[in-house]
Amino acid sequence: MIQEPLPSTPPAYDQLLDELKNIRRPGLAGLRGTDRPALRAAAVAGGFCEGPDDAPAGIEALLKEAVRRLGEKDLLGRAAAHTFGLLPDRRGAPAADRRKMAAGVYGVTPERFRRHQEPQVIQQLAEAVLTVLREPPPAPARQTAPGGPPPSGGAVGAVGAVGAAGAGGTGGAVGAGGQDTQGGAGGRGRQGGAEGAGGVGGAGGAAGQGGQEPPLRVDSVPVDARSTVTVHVSPIELLRDIEVLVSSENVYLEMSKTFRPTVSGALRLAAAVRDPAGEIVDDVLTRELAAWLRAHGRPGLPVRPGTVVPTSSGALAARGVRRIYHAAVATPQDDTYEVRPESIARAVSACFALARTERDRYRPELSSICFPLLGAGRGGLSPAVSATWLRWAIRDELARDARWRVHLVVRTRDIAEAVGAL
Repeated sequence: MIQEPLPSTPPAYDQLLDELKNIRRPGLAGLRGTDRPALRAAAVAGGFCEGPDDAPAGIEALLKEAVRRLGEKDLLGRAAAHTFGLLPDRRGAPAADRRKMAAGVYGVTPERFRRHQEPQVIQQLAEAVLTVLREPPPAPARQTAPGGPPPSGGAVGAVGAVGAAGAGGTGGAVGAGGQDTQGGAGGRGRQGGAEGAGGVGGAGGAAGQGGQEPPLRVDSVPVDARSTVTVHVSPIELLRDIEVLVSSENVYLEMSKTFRPTVSGALRLAAAVRDPAGEIVDDVLTRELAAWLRAHGRPGLPVRPGTVVPTSSGALAARGVRRIYHAAVATPQDDTYEVRPESIARAVSACFALARTERDRYRPELSSICFPLLGAGRGGLSPAVSATWLRWAIRDELARDARWRVHLVVRTRDIAEAVGAL
């Protein structure tokens, strides 16, 4: 049967979703034997093929590009690649084997993955296909004359060289972990069809806008007449050579899922240890938080808001990070969280107290600490309120001990302006 070439019009989301569900079991090897009009139309619209003859190869190329949009290191992207056999040497794997590998990405059984994560993975892949189709084709590379300046572009990374690796292990007791309450800067948020640069998206739908700018560092932002902080507009996991990073958690010390657009999820993912294939083999931060809970008799029980618990930095040691301090400031309330401003002040005080205790255990000694806007995401506080309480608490601590270099990380330039950095 001869099929007419499809017009280059993107298909509807529901059509894509149905066809992706239908090709999960037969996989890519079965594309030639069945007609998938929505996927074929998407491949034609995206310029991946010209018609039915090269449609299977075009569909496969389109799905690989969609996985790149999800993030090849993100849980969703990796699970999608396994689910559809888009990885090298996995194209012809049986459906059961592919599901088992995808379930392993999340650390769950294949049956649990089928019922819970797999529908979300397929839905997000359909969204990513439409994102690919909405993006304009890449502009041709600019040519430069011999001896002329290179073309501009590319994201500017965080400043600083890689420092010494931090020591592992959990520390003493001043606190906790939990669901993040402030979205990380940058990210995968989509705005106007463009994918934000950088790491994990910010909360409140601002990820796309915030992620389109490269990281920015603003030095010497005044806290008072005598003290200053450094403000970063950046995903927190991209910072370098700041020895202590603070993560915003809930009072049950349960870190955010690694695919969530949160500070907690971003740090958890960045600190995890991977094998050569990229699979997580040690979820360092959650493992150490669980050990702290067991040691202090708190599994399944909340800690006092403002409690802070230290862990090692895991794989973030390669970026000069030595410790992660988990500040428990968010109390679950039905489907949301409550953060009381005074919990921010207690958490800041506990972070500095813990840092003073640990400072002399390291060579060179600990001297820098970075805070996100605690409670300014799902915690419900406005960035201005969170920043006001952070600056008040930081000023109080620096008045006692001015040796610390203090950093704030925010997700957008607008928020940086609100805290007086721009």
